Amino acid sequence: MTDPLLVAVPRAIETPRLLLRPFCADDAGALHEALLESIDALRASLWFIPWVAEATTRQSAEIRCRRAEANFLLRTDLPYLAFDKVTGRLVASAGLHRTDWSVPRTEVGYWVRTSDTGKGYAKECVSALTNWALEQLKAQRVELVTGTDNLGSRAVAERCGFVLEGVLHNVMRQPDGRLSHSCVYARLPAAA
Repeated sequence: MTDPLLVAVPRAIETPRLLLRPFCADDAGALHEALLESIDALRASLWFIPWVAEATTRQSAEIRCRRAEANFLLRTDLPYLAFDKVTGRLVASAGLHRTDWSVPRTEVGYWVRTSDTGKGYAKECVSALTNWALEQLKAQRVELVTGTDNLGSRAVAERCGFVLEGVLHNVMRQPDGRLSHSCVYARLPAAA
């Protein structure tokens, strides 16, 4: 297995409308603004992610940017911010997470700024990252995991060519104590 630190990971990925690039400390202001707008929606669907539960401050946004930048460099996580190529506005974040470099396999995750949902940005980000992982990284599996009740994310998975492999029941508790279930979607290399 190649040491992950030696794996060439793109510093920019372009789609028809978006520029995806790794976080940097200078993004803290834009991230803070997007999170202030979107935190209620994020907490409704991604409550289990530690940074989503944190206070939404300018300082927490800067810390998030610095951690994401360090994790990208160390290849422990590959998070990107997605900017509209025309306006420069931060519209989404997407990344490859929980990568097992020995297979290799990874999981794609994302969130879209509340005022920019329904515009196809999630599909654009997920498709770009998944295609890169399968074609360039030679991933043998890319997963997309979402709650059974997150119909928007389930639709994104299906529009991006992921196949539902199964539902995991009672995998974690929601903040109100109810048990939640997860859908596991996957894309494999075309030859598989």
